[in-house]
Amino acid sequence: MDFKPLITLLAIVNPLAIVPFFIHYTQGFSRVQRQRTILVSSATAFIVIAASALLGLQILAFFGISLASFQVGGGMLLLTSALSMLNAQPAESRANADEVHDAEAKAAMGASIAVVPLTIPLLTGPATMSTVVIYAEKAKDFAQLAALVGYGVVIALATALCFSLATPIARILGKTGINVMTRLMGLILAALAVEVMADGLHKLFPVLAGR
Repeated sequence: MDFKPLITLLAIVNPLAIVPFFIHYTQGFSRVQRQRTILVSSATAFIVIAASALLGLQILAFFGISLASFQVGGGMLLLTSALSMLNAQPAESRANADEVHDAEAKAAMGASIAVVPLTIPLLTGPATMSTVVIYAEKAKDFAQLAALVGYGVVIALATALCFSLATPIARILGKTGINVMTRLMGLILAALAVEVMADGLHKLFPVLAGR
């Protein structure tokens, strides 16, 4: 398996874009609480990616959904995420007002906001899961599937690094720098989304591929 799945996942998850949310949700946290939030968020991101890689195809089979149809739908979802990123928004769904309020209430009580909304849906949501399932189908053997799960470890480490250095990153890059990085990732993701949709459409309609 090449590095395309890793590049796609890094573009979608894009922990740099979530740094402002992390700073907002963890303001007032002690050092121990912040470290625990980083650990839980990173671990949860890995679990979501690993579960999607190992169980995603079985779930599709259970519901009788063809991979080609899933590729077209997933590609459209990725393209929507890319358009959000081109507008300097996170790839995954933003937390709504109620989720923000609940997260702030949890933070005030010292409860963890690491899983919801920080990891799900801000870091790993439907677009991330769809991507992993699509690439899991392309894995030809156990080694390639293991590599895909391993990319989940890389994503978790990248998330932990960005969150651990959240304050310096926000100070050095600023909002403008983070927005520029998000837009660049969005451009890459848009191209990958078109490729995924094209692959699915060729499988659904072989005449499009000239066969």
